[in-house]
Amino acid sequence: MVLKDTTDGNAVACVGAGLGWCCCSASGSLISTCCGNDKLSTVAPSVNSGRKRSVFLLLFSIGISFLYQYWVGPALPSKINGLNPVLKYLAEAWLGGCEKYQNDDTLRQKCAGNNGVFRAAGSALLFYFLAAIAAFFKPTANREAWPAKIIIFIFLLVGTIFVPNDPLFSPIFLNIFRVGAVFFMIFNQLIIIDLAFNINEKWVQMSDKAELDEGEGRGMKWLYALLASSLFFVLGSLAAIGLMYYYFTGCPTNNAFITITLIVGILLTIIQLTGEEASLFTSSLIFAYSTFLCYSAVTKNPNGQCNPLLGEDDVSGIILGLAVTLIGLAWTGYSHTAHRTVGEKSDTITDEDPKRDEEGETPTGVTGVVVNSNNGTNPEDGALNNEPNNDGQENIPQSFASSWKINVILVFICCWFAMSLTSWGSVANAGKLANPSAGDVGMWMIMCSQWLMNILYFWTLVAPKIFPNRDF
Repeated sequence: MVLKDTTDGNAVACVGAGLGWCCCSASGSLISTCCGNDKLSTVAPSVNSGRKRSVFLLLFSIGISFLYQYWVGPALPSKINGLNPVLKYLAEAWLGGCEKYQNDDTLRQKCAGNNGVFRAAGSALLFYFLAAIAAFFKPTANREAWPAKIIIFIFLLVGTIFVPNDPLFSPIFLNIFRVGAVFFMIFNQLIIIDLAFNINEKWVQMSDKAELDEGEGRGMKWLYALLASSLFFVLGSLAAIGLMYYYFTGCPTNNAFITITLIVGILLTIIQLTGEEASLFTSSLIFAYSTFLCYSAVTKNPNGQCNPLLGEDDVSGIILGLAVTLIGLAWTGYSHTAHRTVGEKSDTITDEDPKRDEEGETPTGVTGVVVNSNNGTNPEDGALNNEPNNDGQENIPQSFASSWKINVILVFICCWFAMSLTSWGSVANAGKLANPSAGDVGMWMIMCSQWLMNILYFWTLVAPKIFPNRDF
């Protein structure tokens, strides 16, 4: 009986040990897949290597910003006498610069909440700045050592909790965020204009190619698609402006924003039709995006008389407000780090002609991403040849080195989301949980970005006429 019990116990222990080993192995594999290096070190990185993980950390820092802004910061007591030393130090660190709001609990809480956003955004900015430097000198750095990177990022978030506001977060980081956000606004408008021109040019090229390959008249479908898209954007913009006149009027600011958007959009379209520059599609897309920016601005107006979307801090309003803001900022981070934004043709480098080995390019038998133009598959052992060049360095193609640009763009996005959530560092008229980005300053900055885009597009229309001998 004793022997049987012992045998049963050993069997149970063996089964338990086996299941434990399987569980640990599966967990380790999952963590390695999520956080580790997804390719061998012998495979060169694409221009967007590490992009998804970087954007995930951006999303995480935005979530921490909400936590700091609406829960941690406002929960700090204004009276620190009698507190334990740790809580007293934290209150003094977070409330530095908020002394002028001591008589107004609402403004004091918003000031402390803004300081929390600066901590999370500052941690992310510093992380991406260091990552950009690392990727510049070592292009594979963007996809390597992610468990260590995540730990460093968490340490930065935790460490900034204990750093006083003055002078690091206010005014140093605050002014960095403002300048960086302005540069991001300019960068964003240039991308939109360039996108509009490129789409039109691409579809015209597709039309010409269809005419050559399929016969005369076969390319008209692309031109009809351009015309239909143009009508859709123009009519959609006019309908949206009509709805804004119906729902968002009632104060002079909104009335002026909507009217200016309508007049400028029509004028730019007329100017484009009178010349050979740009196209109707480009003008219509610019008009549509201007209308979207106008809508974004009027919905951030803190005046409830002309902003019906200024929800209350109930459960549904909080969930909707946080979800819209979080998704919008996350999409900004993901879309602005795409391969077209960093100046490359594709997110991955593939072998299109494996027979070019004799020219020193992609060798026979190798497909997908390669380390360099001279490295290849050894016919004898099938391994990648990663011999260093004469300078003792790996021959990594120049195009792969563009991966550092992703981190630079994310640095500017960190500045943008810090200013978006805090209404550009303004304490008065700041947003609420149901309207995290509402505020006068944020509203005006969005309209300024719209006006900047329209001015840049207007210049692309008139510059060839003013300087006919120059190439634009």
